[in-house]
Amino acid sequence: MRAQRRAGLTLFAACAALAACGGSGSSAAEKVYRDPSQPLESRVEALLSVMSLEEKVEQMYGTPPNDGSGLSATAPNARLGIPGFRMVDGMRGVGAATGNATTFPVGSARGATFDPALEGQVAAAIGAEARSRGANVLLAPTINLLRHPRWGRAQETYGEDTFHVGAMAAAFVAGAQEQVITATKHFALYSIEDTRLTVNVQADDRTVREVYLPHFERAVEAGTGAVMSAYNRVNGAYCSENRPLLGEILDGDWGFDGFVVSDWTFGTRSTVPAAEAGLDVEMPAAHYYGLPLLQAVVGGALPLSDVDDAVRRVLRAKLRFGIFDGRPALDPALEIESAAHTALARQVEREAIVLLQNEGAALPIDRAATRQIAVVGALAATANTGDTGSSSTRSSYVVTPLAGIQALAGPSTTVVDLSRDVLAPADEAAVAASDVAVVVVGLTSADEGEAGLGAGDRKSLDLSPAHLALVADVASHNPRTVVVLEGSGALVVEPFVEIVPAILMAWYPGLEGGNALAEVLFGDVNPSGKLPVSFPVSEGQLPPFVNDQAQVTYGFLHGYRYLDTAAEDPRFPFGFGLSYTTFSFANLSLDRASAAPGATVHVSVEVTNEGPVAGDEVVELYASYPGSAVPRAVRELKGFARVSIDPGATATVGLDLPVNDLAYWDSTRGAFSVEPLTYTLSVGDSSRSLPLSASLAVPPG
Repeated sequence: MRAQRRAGLTLFAACAALAACGGSGSSAAEKVYRDPSQPLESRVEALLSVMSLEEKVEQMYGTPPNDGSGLSATAPNARLGIPGFRMVDGMRGVGAATGNATTFPVGSARGATFDPALEGQVAAAIGAEARSRGANVLLAPTINLLRHPRWGRAQETYGEDTFHVGAMAAAFVAGAQEQVITATKHFALYSIEDTRLTVNVQADDRTVREVYLPHFERAVEAGTGAVMSAYNRVNGAYCSENRPLLGEILDGDWGFDGFVVSDWTFGTRSTVPAAEAGLDVEMPAAHYYGLPLLQAVVGGALPLSDVDDAVRRVLRAKLRFGIFDGRPALDPALEIESAAHTALARQVEREAIVLLQNEGAALPIDRAATRQIAVVGALAATANTGDTGSSSTRSSYVVTPLAGIQALAGPSTTVVDLSRDVLAPADEAAVAASDVAVVVVGLTSADEGEAGLGAGDRKSLDLSPAHLALVADVASHNPRTVVVLEGSGALVVEPFVEIVPAILMAWYPGLEGGNALAEVLFGDVNPSGKLPVSFPVSEGQLPPFVNDQAQVTYGFLHGYRYLDTAAEDPRFPFGFGLSYTTFSFANLSLDRASAAPGATVHVSVEVTNEGPVAGDEVVELYASYPGSAVPRAVRELKGFARVSIDPGATATVGLDLPVNDLAYWDSTRGAFSVEPLTYTLSVGDSSRSLPLSASLAVPPG
């Protein structure tokens, strides 16, 4: 790095003749860029005008800080008072390299809450902890669609549906940017680990625009200050130098004025093509930028205007988010694992746990009527919070399922610790003697994670043979067996779904997960999570997952949209989740029967809690397109809302549907188009449980 800087200083003499190199500064310009009351763009231009070429280029690459902070950084400019970026991962909490942090449930768990408001609180908490560690850029949220549940980083994203992921992403961006800049990632079509550095993802224009990009646009609309490019190629070009993605769509169509940062180490593949396409910052250090970028400008291979555009974006972010002007530091003693943040982590897991099956009212467990509970499986006593890759965190404690059950069981209930995966005869006798057996099985960081830093893509959707054998063993000795699943998402449960009465999906549950799980098991909390990903009967129901070839093709359909079109019945559909109470839907109404593009239709429905306990329901709105001139999904999510309802009470839930959200991408016109059709709008509690429907006519334009 020092050698590059010395060479850059030598080259500075050659670039001095370029009028835009700047370097001397002026008091007039300094008064403008140092004055927070001046218009943002005036400050940006004033600062840019006094920068030398070398100073500009220095804004465009990472420099390891070597300060023990665990952060990734870009260099500050002491002459002009420009701070550097200080970046940290933060999808489920502040990255482990910085020290302890609150470990929240993973992204897929938070997606299961269908609660954007809660996600905004989580993001604000992670942002505050990151800022207290000295960071000003949070490398989150991860919002790549879960095209197939075997993707190694499935746990980091919110789910398989673009509307749902977009809503959660927008909430994260808004919450985190109260404290730091978000770098929304990974742009785009990234959902394979094992070949992520080289794979060429092919997709037609409609698939790209309609399926894989709308959630990124939602993050841009929410004001994300940065976007991280992905490792992979899309239609032949690496994402970091992909003009259609970075220049035409992100910058052009969406008007994004933040900065684009590369993924780490192998995320940048060139100098001139990357800079021309719109990659603004190479991380974590200069390889293609730095001296090669300086030489490209001096040698005429790259217009200075491309560097200026990139630096404008960088400076704009530093000024817009208060980095340049300085923000008060936050005290880590008041933020890291604070009582408020750990309580929030517990609340998220309460809302995230999905009750998949509950035959014969096996749950909740009545403490007063329960003498003994057997808690079975090695995972019951394991701190199982997720991947060891860039999303990993470190906390001072993790409440395991066993510890949570022991803490909340009450004095009259004995909890038998059988936290092992192979039971001895005495263990089996203890299971048989118990009123209920809770067996914890699933996935760990040894099964899935970020390639190169963790396990990579999952090998299958099945539980391990050891875990299947354990469930069968426990179920054969106790008819009231409750299976608790941990992991990123979809698992095939066919080997045991018929032999156990109750199944819960607990995800990777964060540092308070065991307490939240126990609260659900004992009925202190009514489960309300909904699946953000379809659970198939077998992997054969899903599109092929190709993670061992140089090129793959992404089709228009995946997840519930694929299953619906193929007329395949999943084991548990998208949006599904049971409760300890029963909800009914009635009186669906639209505020208008006909609406033109550009209008917004208000949809309302009455939801009644017909059961004995209070609970939360998620109202889901889907659209169908009978008579469409182009292939469409059978139905697509277009709105959702979580509502809390007391026993016997009825709530009126309203959802707003912009008519433009019914559009498809017309490749011949290169634009979205709303067909003049009579659309079907359906409401219910999952993609396969939609008891109410209404028609909406969109007249010819």
